[in-house]
Amino acid sequence: MNKFLDKFKTIKFDVLFIITFFILILKFSIFIGFTTITNANLLTVFNGFFNIASYSILIIFTLGYLSIALLFKNRARGTALIVLNLIMSIILLGDLWYYRGFNSFLSFHLLKETTNLDDLQGSIIAMIHKEDLIFVVDLVIIAAVYLFSRNSYKKCKRNIKLFAIFILVAMLYIPVSIRIFHNYTYKYWTASRWNPIYTMERISPIGYHVYDGIDFFSDLKPLALNKKDKGKIKAWYKENQENLPDNKYKGMFKGKNLLVIQTESLENFVINQKIDGQEVTPNLNKMIKNSIYFSNYHENVNLGVSSDADLMTNASIYPVRRGSTFFRFPDNKYNSLPSIMKKYGYYTMAIHPDKAMYWNWMPALSAMGGFDRTIDSSHFNEYEKINLGISDGAYLKQLEPMIVNEQKPFYDFVVTLTNHTPFVLPTKYRELKLDKAFDSTEMGGYMQCIHYTDKQIGIFLDKLRNAGVLQNTVVVIYGDHTGIHKYFQSEIPKMPGIKNWMIDDQMKIPLIVYDGSGKMQQEEKNVTGGEIDLMPTILYTMGVDKKYYEQTVMGRNLLNTNKDYDLLTNGKILGNPSAEDKKHLSKAFNISDDIIQGQYFGTKNK
Repeated sequence: MNKFLDKFKTIKFDVLFIITFFILILKFSIFIGFTTITNANLLTVFNGFFNIASYSILIIFTLGYLSIALLFKNRARGTALIVLNLIMSIILLGDLWYYRGFNSFLSFHLLKETTNLDDLQGSIIAMIHKEDLIFVVDLVIIAAVYLFSRNSYKKCKRNIKLFAIFILVAMLYIPVSIRIFHNYTYKYWTASRWNPIYTMERISPIGYHVYDGIDFFSDLKPLALNKKDKGKIKAWYKENQENLPDNKYKGMFKGKNLLVIQTESLENFVINQKIDGQEVTPNLNKMIKNSIYFSNYHENVNLGVSSDADLMTNASIYPVRRGSTFFRFPDNKYNSLPSIMKKYGYYTMAIHPDKAMYWNWMPALSAMGGFDRTIDSSHFNEYEKINLGISDGAYLKQLEPMIVNEQKPFYDFVVTLTNHTPFVLPTKYRELKLDKAFDSTEMGGYMQCIHYTDKQIGIFLDKLRNAGVLQNTVVVIYGDHTGIHKYFQSEIPKMPGIKNWMIDDQMKIPLIVYDGSGKMQQEEKNVTGGEIDLMPTILYTMGVDKKYYEQTVMGRNLLNTNKDYDLLTNGKILGNPSAEDKKHLSKAFNISDDIIQGQYFGTKNK
């Protein structure tokens, strides 16, 4: 027994080890505070300590991690502790910055997404806050402690046995903790197999990355759907159908061209709003007067962000819970919107102003089936760039003749780009006259950017009207996801000049279905819905027979429904769902994961 206890003397008298241990525990608590406390700051973030679900798991994972230093002897031990602290600080900062942008954390799946780093420097910098220094300021203190105590490490020996003990305990704890976590998850969080924030709280930051690694390697094995699995999928689709009598919206746009404009970071709170007497989106406001406007419509994107919007618009399926669907499963086929439109004689195009490999959108949209042509940034003269790439003005100016001259009728899926974080716009385009202090904030930048994009969309549609195309076209406009509230929610209340209507974050994006002929009178729909519902809603107005899609869409027709709900990516259900609706939606993410991972609809090669 004494010999066993002697193994722990190395730690007992290792001041640096003890200090590093408690500092990491403190950092983990602060990190949990930043990710779980609304509008967290340095005064409230320490309350994250009380949001940790299991202190034993946190302690064991931390000791297991720091035990790596026990493999080093002499002064290398102290250096190893500092390096381990530095590495964990970098990981926590990376997790925090990624969380601010994507409401998730770093994952091994991101190793497949390195092509997304092009032109993202500004967006990454925008995620960094001054209070983040708290994760690295201790390193100076630790280094000072080491300098004063380094002589105590001269006779420090490797302690492989103690290292083995810590690792063994941690290894035994991993399967136990994950088993407990899984059981708790399926009992209380049945909407999702994998919720990063929930996982981080329950099994600690280190445990999260261990768990993520295990899942990453298990995901490498293809999922083979058996007869029972396919039966569950078919049953879910059948439950999703409402089978209601048709109404006036059935086929109201039959035979017309379909132009879908997925607008970068367009949020609903700017619609029909004025700032200092100026309309933020005057062109969209004008369009709404001849549109069906869905004002209670929400984003459903997950870790694929904009590419998830591409997926849901064109396939009406929820994205996978881990990683990006387009990166992980780029060859998947779907019963897609373009493939259905082709059955009705439509020519189909997907046009992005970014590179083909950004979010891997081009291979994925090409493989899903139905698009006659996919066009990326290489087809445009990028003579003017703003934020992430070619400006909306330069892009839409070159796009207009492509649409005018293409085969009719057409379905075109068009994506814009300028209104992207960090929401920086050249002075010559900042047309809103705003207070200087407010204009310098991210909210001021967002207002200027969306006002610019609104103007370019107006010019673009006017040109299509002058060319005689718009009059026979239905234009669908929506935001791919929220923008200023997605990336700067905690900062907004602190910004100068903020109005109450700017603060509320309801995950809302507008959905505008515009009649290019101008004959339609404005209708506002308050039904609760989201991006998952766009495809069945639009197909209904285009006069497409339900038999072509009702057994393959996870959304519902918002123009012919008795239900009122939307399932957010965090598992929260909005609206007024019945008990049956909640039960049905609780299976949705698992069903979509099985469909995508099991390649239920096949692949481009099958």
